[in-house]
Amino acid sequence: MKIGYFILNDSLRENPQMADLIKDLESATFELYEIRTKADVRPETDLVLSMGGDGTFLSTAHVVADIGLPILGVNFGRIGFLCENRPEAVKKALMEGEFRIEYRTVLNATLKGPEARRSIGMLPYSVNEVALHRSGSAVLGIHVSIDGDPLPTYWADGLIVATSSGSTAYSLSVGGPICMPDTKVLVVAPISPHNLNVRPIVIPETSKVDISFESRDGKAIMSTDNRTVEIQPDWTIHVEMAQFSLKRIRLAESGFVKALTSRLFWGEDMRNNG
Repeated sequence: MKIGYFILNDSLRENPQMADLIKDLESATFELYEIRTKADVRPETDLVLSMGGDGTFLSTAHVVADIGLPILGVNFGRIGFLCENRPEAVKKALMEGEFRIEYRTVLNATLKGPEARRSIGMLPYSVNEVALHRSGSAVLGIHVSIDGDPLPTYWADGLIVATSSGSTAYSLSVGGPICMPDTKVLVVAPISPHNLNVRPIVIPETSKVDISFESRDGKAIMSTDNRTVEIQPDWTIHVEMAQFSLKRIRLAESGFVKALTSRLFWGEDMRNNG
């Protein structure tokens, strides 16, 4: 088996657990090599190890997701929903073949408007969310339409369109619902809304969402996962499903509910301790 591995934090190279994982897999006749860009991916590569936390996993996805390579997250970080597996569990699973591939929705964000294409030098794809943020002190008036049907204007600090994978990320912090990863939905959630009668809304993942804004600051910030770009009020953000899915490797012993209880202490209550 030929395996690439991606490292975002260079200090991780000094981590003995990572060195042991690579050494043990190479001793078991796996071929390992490091990738930094898509050009580094060698022919007949079977999968990519993302070494770090969820931020590293997102960066790995931006490199290889659209060419169909499965990603296995090796957790050297903290919370870890996308990148949840400890090094010893990864080694055991790969050697014994105890894993499967699951498919996660990817969003494609495009900008429409005068000279908008020049400003989206980043990749348009996102695994967790596409978000609009204010760039200064002024509140945003955010106009949203779903499949052409307009919603009431949000007056808020921003707006998030999240996948089910992203429901435990930025969306969760603004009061969005937790969605099981295989739920085929998107979450539209305002950030610090100034009109208190608006709430997050769950829509089909096949929906097409258009977002525009007005602001006294004359500009705003758009983010796709961990990348940002400044946008103008006469531009529109168009969000829809990408034409490909993220292939994420899931180990036999892992599970979403288990991750919720261990990472977020979901349901932590003295009455649940037996």
